[in-house]
Amino acid sequence: MTTPLLPARFLFRYSVPCRYRKPLWKESGLALPDECRLPKLAELEGQRIYAEIRTAWSEDGLVLAVKVEGKKQLPWCRDSRPDESDGLRVWIDTRDTHNIHRAGRFCHQFMFMPSGSGRNLDEPFGEQLFIYRARENAKPVKPGVLKSRREKRPDGYLLECFIPAAALTGWDPAENPKLGFTYAVVDREIGTQTFTCGPEFPYHEDPSLWGTLELNR
Repeated sequence: MTTPLLPARFLFRYSVPCRYRKPLWKESGLALPDECRLPKLAELEGQRIYAEIRTAWSEDGLVLAVKVEGKKQLPWCRDSRPDESDGLRVWIDTRDTHNIHRAGRFCHQFMFMPSGSGRNLDEPFGEQLFIYRARENAKPVKPGVLKSRREKRPDGYLLECFIPAAALTGWDPAENPKLGFTYAVVDREIGTQTFTCGPEFPYHEDPSLWGTLELNR
C-alpha cells in the first residue's frame, strides 16, 4: 500500500455541532450527554484514540470535558510550566476566520491541566497562553476566571473546563454562531491527540488549520 502524500484530515475542513446547555457550569459536575461528544477525527489516520472530548455552550461561555483513558502513570503537570504539562489545549477564534495564517485578537489559546496547582500540586488549573507569531493577542484573562474540575480514574482522569464569555474576546453567539476551533490532548506517557490535523502542521499558531464549532440550540 502506498503512503498518502497528505494526512487524511488535511483534505477536508471540518464543522461540528456544539450543543446549547443551560445552566452551563456546575461545580458538582457537567454530565454532558453523548450528543455533546466531538468526532474522533484522528481515527481517519489510524491513530490511537485515548481521549474523548465533549463540548457545550450558552451565552455564559463554553464548557469542555475531556476523558483520558489507558494511562499507567500520573499526569505530569506544573502550573509554573504550562507549556510542558500534560492536559488539554484549546484554540478558539470567535470570528471563525480560516483565510489567515497568523492569529489575531479574536484568537485564543487556553491550557487546562488535571493537576499541578495548589500546595500539593494536586489541584486542576486553567490558564490562557498567548499564540506564537500572533499579529495581535486576545485580551488577557484575569486570574481565577477560567474554571476546572477533575475526577481521578484508575487509568486516567476526567477534566471539565469552563471558559466564560469574559475570557473570549468578541464572544457574541447571536452575531457569530460559529467558532474556529481545535484542540490537542497532551500526554507524556501516551502521546498527543489532536482534532483537525497533527503535529506535521503548525495548528498551534495557524487559524486556517482549525475546524469550526457550530453553536446550535
